[in-house]
Order: sequence, then structure tokens, then C-alpha cells
Amino acid sequence: MDQIHLMKVFIAVGELESFAAAARRLDISPAAVTRAVSALEEQIGVKLLLRTTRNVRLTEAGSRYLEDTRNILASIHEANEAAAGINAMPKGELAITAPILFGKKFVMPCIVRYLQQYPEVDVSAYFLDRVVNMVEEGMDLALRIGPLPDSGLKALRVGRVRRMLCASPGYLARMGEPQHPSDLPDHAVIATTNLSPRAGWRFGLADEPTVVRMKPRLTVTSNDAAIAAAVGGLGIARLLSYQVVDELASGQLKVILADYEEAPWPINIVHRESKYGSAKVRAFIDMLVQDLRARQLD
Repeated sequence: MDQIHLMKVFIAVGELESFAAAARRLDISPAAVTRAVSALEEQIGVKLLLRTTRNVRLTEAGSRYLEDTRNILASIHEANEAAAGINAMPKGELAITAPILFGKKFVMPCIVRYLQQYPEVDVSAYFLDRVVNMVEEGMDLALRIGPLPDSGLKALRVGRVRRMLCASPGYLARMGEPQHPSDLPDHAVIATTNLSPRAGWRFGLADEPTVVRMKPRLTVTSNDAAIAAAVGGLGIARLLSYQVVDELASGQLKVILADYEEAPWPINIVHRESKYGSAKVRAFIDMLVQDLRARQLD
């Protein structure tokens, strides 16, 4: 059988952990999927999948081979594009993901300019306050805030942000301004589930952190809701510096306990590294890097 076909079938099975689901994705019969995987294992002489009556899972060798085959097929596709001259002008579909408020404030203006400059590209933007699996969800690039896990992805640092505590001047006048993190349990705390999933906030350096545990007065699922509550004088919220630039500038919020903040978090553009690259991805990254590095986000 054709090697590339076998790899495509194996990738589908490995990602979906199901022969039947892979058959549906590829629009072939389950029997054809089984034959392809067996032929691939026989060809390379390695067991790639462990099959039971209830599930399918990758062996250790299968996990490594899955990543390698993904990269191989991506390189083939990009080499074909380069040979066909598609890289001369960005075209096709581009999928981007970023945190909600960061996406709205900083990525969306760049997307609009990009689409105006490159009329043959269509963009799908997914602004979500969760880490998107780029491979499984088909993303071309992502904006990530915070430390990056080890992965096969390429990262380009474009800035940094602070995690800061904020409250309204009215709240601080009424309740007093905390002088040390240990004062926080005596205050009304606004927690966001995506940024502060536990009622425990860390302060100071990574090797000597101070953790303060408290019971939030309000817990919300979005940062803009936390900002609104803090501006309204309800209590103290922990947010990222770029999220409250306008509120700090207008005096609606004030930073507190700045001397006890953790080290700033990096901002990275993350994408899949390849030999040839894609014109649509390269052009967008170039534009976004220029935009973000020109801003003072922390």
C-alpha cells in the first residue's frame, strides 16, 4: 500500500483512538482502516497500537511515530505548496487562537489589517480562555500567556505581562489598603476561575513563594466580569496587566501590593515549526510580532 496513505490512516486512528471513528473521518470502511494499520506495523516491524475489545491506545513507539508522521505529512504538504508557487502570495485558511481579552484588544486589529492586505486568505479566530491543543483542533498559531510546557512547537516571545492585584479607589478608601499579602483574608476577593482556579494566590519569587488562601466573595468565569466587579467597588481582583490598561489609566482601578508580585509572565506566539513554512502563517506572524513588540503590555 501507499506509504502516505498508511500514515494518514494511522494518524486518524491515533488521534481518535478508534478504528470506527477513523473510518468515518477518512470516509473508508473500518476493514480498510484495520488493513492499513496492520500493513504499516508489518512494514516497519513495530507494534504501534494496543487493541482491546473496548478501546485502542498508542504504544510508546506509536506515540513517537504519530508525532513524526504528522510532521512528515505537514512537510510534504508545504513542499507541494512551495513547488506550486502558492507561497508567493498568502492564500487559503488560517486558524488562530488567543485568550479572550487579549484576542479582542490586540489580535483582532491585526487580523482585520491582515485580511485587508491579503484578500485570498480566510481567518478563523478562536478567542478562548483555555489552552487549545493546536494539533488536535487544527490551529495554525496561538498566543500563549505564561510558562510554556515542553512541546514540538516553535515559540516566539513578543512581550510579557504582570499578574497584579487591583481594587477601586473607593473600595480602598472604605476598607483600607492591604500592606502585605497576609492582609488579604480580611478583604473581599474577586476570583476568576480561568486565572485563579483555587482560592490561593501566590506571591514572590518562584523559589520562595508565599501562598495566601482565602474565600472569594465573588467567583466569575470571565476576566471582564472580574474587572467590572472591581471597578464597581466590590473588592480586590487579580488580573493581567494588559486586561486593565484602560481602567488603570482612567483611575478606576489602582494596583496594590506591587512589591509582592510574581515574576512577569511571557507572551509567546506558538506555531508548528516546519522546513518550508507557510506564506499565510509567516505573513501573519510578521505582522503580529511588529504590533505586539511595539506595545507596552506590562
